[in-house]
Amino acid sequence: MPDTTPSSSSSSHGPASFWTQANALLRKNLTFQKRNIRSNVRLVIFPFFLCLLLVIIQVLVNSELDKPKNKCGCTCVDTNGDGKCERVCGIEYSTLDQVVTCAIPSPPEWPPLLQIPAPEYRAVLTDFISHADLPNESCKRTGSCPVAILLTGSNRTLGQSLGASMFPSSLTLNASEVLYSLANVVLGSASKPQLSNFLEPAFFSNLPVYYLQPQCSSNVTFSVSFPVGSASSKQEISCVQGFHLWRNSSSEINDELYKGYRKGNQQRKINEITAGYDFLNTDLTNFNVSIWYNSTYKNDSGNSPLALTRVPRSINLASNAYLQFLLGPGTKMLFEFVKEMPKPETKLRLDFSSLLGPLFFTWVIIKLFPVVLGSLVYEKQQRLRIMMKMHGVGDGPYWMISYTYFVVLSSVYMLVFVIFGSVIGLKFFTLNDYTIQLIFYFFYINLQVSLAFLVAALFSNVKTATVLGYIMVFGSGLLGGFLFQFFLEDSSFPRGWIIVMELYPGFSLYRGLYEFAQYAFAGNYMGTDGMRWKDLNDSKNGMKEVLVIMFIEWWVVLLIAFYVDQVKSSGKSPTFFLQNFRKKPLSSFRKPSLQRQGSKVFVGMEKPDVLQEREKVEQLMLEPSTGHAIICDNLKKVYPGRDGNPEKFAVRGLSLALPRGECFGMLGPNGAGKTSFINMMIGLIKPSSGTAYVQGLDIWSQMDSIYTSMGVCPQHDLLWETLTGREHLLFYGRLKNLKGAALTQNLQLHNG
Repeated sequence: MPDTTPSSSSSSHGPASFWTQANALLRKNLTFQKRNIRSNVRLVIFPFFLCLLLVIIQVLVNSELDKPKNKCGCTCVDTNGDGKCERVCGIEYSTLDQVVTCAIPSPPEWPPLLQIPAPEYRAVLTDFISHADLPNESCKRTGSCPVAILLTGSNRTLGQSLGASMFPSSLTLNASEVLYSLANVVLGSASKPQLSNFLEPAFFSNLPVYYLQPQCSSNVTFSVSFPVGSASSKQEISCVQGFHLWRNSSSEINDELYKGYRKGNQQRKINEITAGYDFLNTDLTNFNVSIWYNSTYKNDSGNSPLALTRVPRSINLASNAYLQFLLGPGTKMLFEFVKEMPKPETKLRLDFSSLLGPLFFTWVIIKLFPVVLGSLVYEKQQRLRIMMKMHGVGDGPYWMISYTYFVVLSSVYMLVFVIFGSVIGLKFFTLNDYTIQLIFYFFYINLQVSLAFLVAALFSNVKTATVLGYIMVFGSGLLGGFLFQFFLEDSSFPRGWIIVMELYPGFSLYRGLYEFAQYAFAGNYMGTDGMRWKDLNDSKNGMKEVLVIMFIEWWVVLLIAFYVDQVKSSGKSPTFFLQNFRKKPLSSFRKPSLQRQGSKVFVGMEKPDVLQEREKVEQLMLEPSTGHAIICDNLKKVYPGRDGNPEKFAVRGLSLALPRGECFGMLGPNGAGKTSFINMMIGLIKPSSGTAYVQGLDIWSQMDSIYTSMGVCPQHDLLWETLTGREHLLFYGRLKNLKGAALTQNLQLHNG
């Protein structure tokens, strides 16, 4: 056919360059995006409504928390004696529920406590700890087990003498100065310290408080009341025996502490030691001691100071014992009380965006996955990808533009999401460092788009792929919120398995959002900042490992997705990347290697011209080169049987040779295999066996090169449903290297 393309300096009849193909794809994608503007608006508005819902819930909760019952207590007081009532608020007018919101300019003073094991956890003689100086296990049944401290050092006589001085043997209380009197007593509790010490949990829990002595008289208890606002806390304090045990080295103490350590909720015997002391080289002129304490009771936030884990009392016992050793038993360094720092009046607040954020925001972000996946599978289902290849689109431009296109769309979506959340004041966004957030989201959306490309290679139906995508959306959120988070908060669960679970992208996303939520919640509660870059060095912060996992997985998944696409969609050999080591000229045909038994069965039934064509093909396959444009060698297409039906032969061993320049027509009744044959030749479907060559190129492994010399008018329209005819012509015209006026003139010619 003569060339009817108007001449133009801006057009070329050669193949389109990489950037010309990329430009055509980008313009098509932008036009497609414009046609789907309503869907995009709905997609972007979804996180806005979710954030707005969180704000509404937050407002309703805050209005409930702002009620008088949740504020610092107030009363009417005649301060001037004139009979007029003046409203006065303060901790002294508050209930225990209201105290936490009051201003506390002078926090209450609490006796210093020693952290001692609960009766059922105290160290006894067991099969894995064989020291004979421990009590028998029978004391656990009666709840009478003593509490032990372990001692070691270079001077055993001195160490044992210091240990014997730690627990006073007498109890003297002054009713008028109870707190001062308690400084002479070693108090202990198994209760867990809290983040703050305005209310000492030992006096507001169901666990008993003890005073420690070398020997206890039977039923020796006393009561102490501590005023707290308008209420008071009355606590029964009973005696428990405290004794010291000598060990020959610090390694023995380490071994005993480790074997008896409580790990989460494990169901095995627990032998907890109250404290361990290594007096090292302590003597008359030198006081040097190392102290072991039980860190199980340290607050999970990692911010609990040692004062709240009751370590100071352990230090005071050793210091007092040494002073008495030097200066006599009458010398004491009293540890009277501990108290919290003053605080202003606060309001009860619950940050719902941080409490519910990991679950809700996981759904918001992963919602992009089925959108990207559906778009990629749509092009595959509608055979648009193959049609683009037939018109010259290479894998390089397609991957670059498609990948960048989806990453940009996802980035805009996430940017709008963060801006929405920040503008309406969600602490989840405003308290955490924005650079950490943006890097985290950028890494994840790249991983998510790469994963969509990989999964898209495995599906050819949009509905099936979309269903899988939404199963991943809701499954990741629910499993993260009700399974993975449980493991994150269980300190006994191995950290290595946490990292293994984070290899699943949904869990790595949930872990990052969980860390943001934890820091935002703590920052909102404590009036501090959320996550900062320095916090990534915290051993309990999993954000660093999540960023590393997502970055590595992003590139690994992207490479695997490209490889699978080359094998499944482009028809390349699974070892195509090794072709540089075994090059073969494209102009030569490979030697026949396929079994031909299938053709021999029908030799007696075939017509002479069919046999002649088959023999011609077999002869051509033995020649190093040929002038034939197309050669089909025993090409077959068999569809497997289903529901008890036999296999269906669509094409049964077709052999055909077409010289260059020949115009060939194929005739036959419906079901003869004409369409199946053409679809195999143009790469729409794969043959079951046999092969074919177009211009010396194998349809099994070289379809990309075949497309550069092929033009096809398919039986069914392969079109984007939302693009107009003009937009299709513009796209394919650009792929044919038409630009500027040449593209416009050709478009007018086709319209005419």
